[in-house]
Amino acid sequence: MGVTESRRLDRHTIREQAPLILVGVFGALLLVDLLFRLAGVEIALTANRSFGGSLSAQRFGGMLWNGIVIGLIIGLAGIGLSMTYSILSFANFSHGDLLTSGAFAGWAASYVVAGFGVVSVGELLFVRAGGGAPFADEIGASIVQAPLSILVGMVVAAGVTILLALAIDRIVYKPMRGRGGISLLIASIGVALALRYIIQFMFGASNRGVVDTTDVRVDIAGLSVNLHEVTLVVAAVALMLGMHFMLQRTKLGKAMRAMADNQDLALVTGIPTERIVQATWVIGGGLAGVAGYLVVLDRGTIGFNLGWFLLLLIFAAVILGGIGSIYGAIAGGLLIGITYSVSLVWIPSDFNEAAAFALMILVLLLRPEGIFSGVSTA
Repeated sequence: MGVTESRRLDRHTIREQAPLILVGVFGALLLVDLLFRLAGVEIALTANRSFGGSLSAQRFGGMLWNGIVIGLIIGLAGIGLSMTYSILSFANFSHGDLLTSGAFAGWAASYVVAGFGVVSVGELLFVRAGGGAPFADEIGASIVQAPLSILVGMVVAAGVTILLALAIDRIVYKPMRGRGGISLLIASIGVALALRYIIQFMFGASNRGVVDTTDVRVDIAGLSVNLHEVTLVVAAVALMLGMHFMLQRTKLGKAMRAMADNQDLALVTGIPTERIVQATWVIGGGLAGVAGYLVVLDRGTIGFNLGWFLLLLIFAAVILGGIGSIYGAIAGGLLIGITYSVSLVWIPSDFNEAAAFALMILVLLLRPEGIFSGVSTA
């Protein structure tokens, strides 16, 4: 190899590594700035610019906790979306509205359990659609005052969304299964619009507070934590661990992984592919319903656009983690959630979603296949 060719290779390597170097330098600067802020050190660069500043450990801990909560919601919802893509080979744009459906079904059930005898069952079932029922704190819909209602609501959210996902698959997706991913994707957009406006017709277009937020905060290690957030974290982690066990230790999980790798080969080896498809909708739909219910438990409000507004973040998490990998969806969700929250150290709250998407773009520039390299299902 000549000197000229060697220099060309060196320049080519430098050009390839340049984006990684720039990202590394930028990340190091942010880390140093964060450490300076936590230490209370500020270095003036110009009259209007400075490096470092003041950031209390308690406030930063609250940001991290909030990011983990958001990330677990996105990751839990992303599991179903990733499974649908890996096994059915299409991007399901109705997934966000399945979250909304589960949220309304679950909170209707919670209201019936918590508020039975307080107001009419009709008003409870429609989650105060007419505005006539008492507020959430009068009904007592919280993990403190009515823990049974929260548990019942979570179960109903999963059950209703499973039935809805199976019905949609039978009516819409199953007849179109051989037509390719684009046709199914377009059909899923139609399903999303139909679900959204059916929900709006039934429950109304206004956002409303549905969760009792009184006396639900406790101090843990100097950090003020919402008990609804603790409930969310426990439920999400338990479901994720259950998914891991199912995929790695059960015949259903092994069949799902085989079908995600090669559907034709799975059919030849005797795997009942149609049952696997149904199981995918059961698991994906159930997790979507629980995720939608938990979003409302965390935020305290519900509206017919709930899932639609979350859908882009869910897609970002799935793409970031690696399309087709449930572990990638979880990791991507946590990265998106923490970035979404911690970015408030440097930018206004109006731009924190942009920071999350910027992270996704940066990672994909350096690793186009995603963090988990698109490992199918597992």
